[in-house]
Amino acid sequence: MTRAPVHVSIHDVSPAFASEVDDALDACARVGATPALLVVPNFHGEWPLAEHPRFVDRLRELAGRGHEILLHGFFHRASGEGRGLRSAFAQRVASAGEAEFADLPRDEGERRLDDGMAALRALELPIAGFVAPAWSMARWVLPALATRGFRYAEDHLRVYDPAAGRARASLVLNFASRTPARLASSALFVRIARPARGLLPTRIALHPGDMRSRILRRETASLLDAARGAFSANVADLISASESRGGTPA
Repeated sequence: MTRAPVHVSIHDVSPAFASEVDDALDACARVGATPALLVVPNFHGEWPLAEHPRFVDRLRELAGRGHEILLHGFFHRASGEGRGLRSAFAQRVASAGEAEFADLPRDEGERRLDDGMAALRALELPIAGFVAPAWSMARWVLPALATRGFRYAEDHLRVYDPAAGRARASLVLNFASRTPARLASSALFVRIARPARGLLPTRIALHPGDMRSRILRRETASLLDAARGAFSANVADLISASESRGGTPA
């Protein structure tokens, strides 16, 4: 029986976290994984990629070696305009005010999508898909991605091919380092959920904070080691594994 694919990604790829990104790449290289790089064009408005040519050169080199580049928001910071329970969950529970595309009005959000695409293309970085910060998307995001020809996006529960209107349930395994309680609970969840990896296409998502914690570095190494032999370097494989029809997230 063929095992479901496991895809690894490194989130928040920015010059702001250059050393953490390198540490995550090293952890992946030790087990033969080729992670996607979720690139933020201007992290928190303070780290524009164009002002860090050595970092961009490194990204181009990695792309040439098979690491897919995914657009990961534009600023990776929320506007603070959201209201209601949905916004509160995205900004206070799922993230610390980082869910940039959860609350944006469509006109501003589409502008950031276009600016992000233009920024990466100007730096000759190929774009394989889009992942919203904190996996939180307003309802307009998937249709907007579809009109721009995007073939990959994801949230907490599913992976999408927006252009084709397809979706697939997917398991995501990641750690949270914001507080000691979140660190402990996320590490426990990953251990409990790990056996489900063979049943669904699985995403292992690494974040810069994981690399700053001795505990999470150990947990990351264990998680990656357990997935040896099942890695896929292509996000499209997560959708093509037993495709199912889907639409915009609930």
